[in-house]
Amino acid sequence: MKEKTNPLREGLANKAMPQPCAVVIFGATGDLTHRKLVPALYNIAADGELPPAVAVIGFARRPKTDDEFRKEMEEATRKFSRQTVRDEIWNGFAQALYYHQSEFGDEAGYKKLAERLDKLDEESGTRGNRLFYFAASPDQFETIIENLQKAGLNKAREGSWARVILEKPFGNDLASARHLNKVVQKSFAENQTYRIDHFLGKETAQNILVLRFANAIFEPLWNGDHIDHVQITAAETLGVENRAGYYEGAGALRDMVQNHMLQLLCLVAMEPPTDLGADSIRDEKVKVVRSLRRFQLDEVGGDVVRGQYAEGAIAGEPAVAYNAEKNVDPKSQTETYVALRLLIDNWRWADVPFYVRVGKRLPKSSTEISVHFKKAPQVLFNRDSQALDQNVLVIRIQPDEGISLRMQAKVPGTSFRIESVKMDFHYGTSFGQASPEAYERLLLDAMSGDATLFARRDEVEQAWAFIDTVEEAWAAKGNAPKLATYPAGSWGPETADELLARDGRTWRRL
Repeated sequence: MKEKTNPLREGLANKAMPQPCAVVIFGATGDLTHRKLVPALYNIAADGELPPAVAVIGFARRPKTDDEFRKEMEEATRKFSRQTVRDEIWNGFAQALYYHQSEFGDEAGYKKLAERLDKLDEESGTRGNRLFYFAASPDQFETIIENLQKAGLNKAREGSWARVILEKPFGNDLASARHLNKVVQKSFAENQTYRIDHFLGKETAQNILVLRFANAIFEPLWNGDHIDHVQITAAETLGVENRAGYYEGAGALRDMVQNHMLQLLCLVAMEPPTDLGADSIRDEKVKVVRSLRRFQLDEVGGDVVRGQYAEGAIAGEPAVAYNAEKNVDPKSQTETYVALRLLIDNWRWADVPFYVRVGKRLPKSSTEISVHFKKAPQVLFNRDSQALDQNVLVIRIQPDEGISLRMQAKVPGTSFRIESVKMDFHYGTSFGQASPEAYERLLLDAMSGDATLFARRDEVEQAWAFIDTVEEAWAAKGNAPKLATYPAGSWGPETADELLARDGRTWRRL
C-alpha cells in the first residue's frame, strides 16, 4: 500500500528551482544595482544556487563597455557583498555580465535589446526566459513598460516566460497605484508581475509563518483572548541622506507604513492559509488589510502621531535637523516619524491594538515585532505584592535576526522572588551560517516563478486605500495632528509615548 504524503510537506520539499534566464536591470548605474542587486546575484552564484545559464544585462543611458561595467560591478560587489568575493567565482560570474546603453524612452534601444537577448539565448542557453528588474525611478516605469511592449519583450515565446519586478514605491496614493497597475496590466499579466518588498525577503519575516503555524504552543494563544497588544517598530539612525527629493513628497507614512509595516502586520495577524501557495498566503494578507479599521476624520489626531527630527546627536556625532538637510524646504511639514494605533475588526483581533512606529534619526537601527501577552492572574503571588511582567515574544527582523521569549522565573535563593528571564534564538549561532540577504531570496523566487513574497495588485491597492484615509484626514483643516519635533538621537516625540500611556502601556525598549 502506497504511503500517503502530506501535500503541504510535499510542496515544501518540491520547491520550484530557479530557471535559466536573462536578467535585465533598468537603472544599472544606480545605487540599488551597486549595493544590492549585483552583490546578491554574486552571492547566489557563490552559494551554488544560480542556474548555470544566466545572463545579466545592465540597461542605462551612460556610455559604457561590457568590460567597464564588469569592473564597476566587481568594485561594488567587493564593497557590499555579505561574503568575501573569491576570484575564481567572480571571474566566472563576470562573464555573464553585459551592458546595454540606451535612454529609457528610446524605442530603438529596446529593439536592439531584443536582438541582443535573442543572441544571448543562443550563446548562453537562457532559453528565451526574461526577468526585467525596474531599479529605475518610479516615474520611468510607464515609459519602460510601454517600450518593452513595443519591442515585443513582454511576450515570451512558447515554453518560455517573461516577468517584471517592480521596486517600491508602487504609486504614492490609491489613484496613482491603480493607474500604474493598469499600465502594467496592458503589457504583463498579474502572474508575470512581481512587486517587491525587501522586508519580506528577510529570513525572520518568512519565519513568522513557521513560528505561528508549525508550533502548536503558539497558535492556540494567537488571539485577543491571550494577547494584550502587538508592537511593530522600524527604527533607523540615518537621516534623509540623499533622498530629499523623494522623501519630501512621501514622508514616513507613505515611505514605510504603506508597504513594509503593513506587510509585517499582515504576517502577524493573518489567518492560517489553506496551503503554502502564493495566492493562498496573499489571500489571507489581503483580508487583514481590508479588516483594518478606517480612521474617521476626528480620530486621526488621537490615534496617529507625526514627528520630524530636530538637531541632535547620533552616537556622539552631531546631526542637523531635517529642515536643515540639503534640498529640504526649511518650512517642511514632512514627517520623519509616525506612530499609529491600529485596530483589526475581525474575531481573532477584536479590541487588540497594534501599535506601529517608524522613524529616522533614532538611537539605533532595528526592526522588530513584539507580541505582548496578557498578564497571568496574580492570585498566587499577590501575598508579596510582586508585580508580574507580561510574557513577550520578540521577533527581530534586523539587524540581529532571531526570536526571543520573555517569561517569569524564580530567582535562586531562600526568598521567593520572581524576575523576568529571556529565552533567545539567533539565526547565526543556531544554524552556524549567515542568513542570505533579502534580495538574494527574492531574486531566486522570481527566477523560480514563486510570487509568495511579492505583493499582489489587490494587496497594494487595499494598503493605499487605508493610508489615503490618514493622508486625507491630515489634509482636512483642523484634524491633522500637530507635527511634533524630537531631537535626533532620541526615541521620537513625547506624543508617541502618550499614545500608549493613554491605554496604560509603554513602548518596548529596543
